[in-house]
Amino acid sequence: MVSLSADEARRIALRAQGFIGAPDRRAGVRGILRHLGAVQLDTISVLARSHELIPYARLGAVGREAVERAYWTDSHAFEYWSHAACILPIEEWPHFAFRRRVKRAHGYRWHRMQDKEASCRLVLDRLRAEGPLTSTQLGGAKNGGPWWDWSETKIAVEWLLDAGDVVVTERRGWKRVYDLAERAVPDELFHDDLDDAECLRRLVALAGRSLGVGTRADLADYHRLKGEQVDAVIAGSGLVPVEVEGWGKPAWADPEALATEPRGRHRTTLLSPFDSLVWDRPRTERIFGFAHKLEAYVPKPKRVHGYFAMPVLAGGRLVGRVDPAREGTTLVARQLSLETPKSAPAVAAALREAAGWVGCDAVRVERGATPEQAAAVSAELAVLGA
Repeated sequence: MVSLSADEARRIALRAQGFIGAPDRRAGVRGILRHLGAVQLDTISVLARSHELIPYARLGAVGREAVERAYWTDSHAFEYWSHAACILPIEEWPHFAFRRRVKRAHGYRWHRMQDKEASCRLVLDRLRAEGPLTSTQLGGAKNGGPWWDWSETKIAVEWLLDAGDVVVTERRGWKRVYDLAERAVPDELFHDDLDDAECLRRLVALAGRSLGVGTRADLADYHRLKGEQVDAVIAGSGLVPVEVEGWGKPAWADPEALATEPRGRHRTTLLSPFDSLVWDRPRTERIFGFAHKLEAYVPKPKRVHGYFAMPVLAGGRLVGRVDPAREGTTLVARQLSLETPKSAPAVAAALREAAGWVGCDAVRVERGATPEQAAAVSAELAVLGA
């Protein structure tokens, strides 16, 4: 069995996630999506929405409109339930047949329709006649109450999405745009003939490729599978059993990740908390020794690092956190913390680059974990002209 040091495993994971070596800029955002296999969507937008931050973290200051076009044109991608609500390469449509079958057999998600047959038929007829539509265009998403008080039409179209009759082809003003799956998915991919075992085998193999190396729990978490589902297909996945120093658990690696030593340039960047490098908090702590928690849903007085604290990656390590905000054309670090005093230059560089990307011409540090940390980063920003 192959044995890996903790440092080797960390570097393999970084390369698999696109953070070591020069990215394929010709492939661009679409290449990043294919490489990762899933890009998580989330409603929170501070610097930008999370699905915009993912390619930015790897490619640098790619245009935000170009990001949206890359995801949503030419039938390149679709949205479905993976790690969470995710943008997925269209090539993965067949792999989620097992999940569509489960949802179809269940019969509903959270809401039940008053007249399921008639409501679904109405939605499908509208889409067939009029082309892609939002839930508002279909008749409205809500009944007028709180956000979960969905209209009959919204319940129907979301059920059809779960079951695979409808597909989300883009987000427009953050609203889902629905179309008939038979029209939106290319003919060569529009099939559900893969059995559950083959779907799971492919997803576990893809997770292994995207992670580079991972435990059973890591592989399961990537596309939100169950541990026993991983167990059932791991032997046929093509992944190689490995031992990783300090992990204390069985692990598997992508054989291609073991074939060559990770080399190349490291990115210095802010990371979305929903970036697939760090979205699995136990894995992040195991690999980087960095305990991170999203505090957006924590009451403000109880927050430690801030509403949307973004880890800072530099030199292949997580070296600090920044909770950003924008005030006009100034990027504000409402709160920051450094893992060591030597992290100040990297945190300042990450802030300066992020500011330029979102159209800010200045950066201001509001506070740090200590006054000394805030002063150190502010001094580095002054050197950078920020």
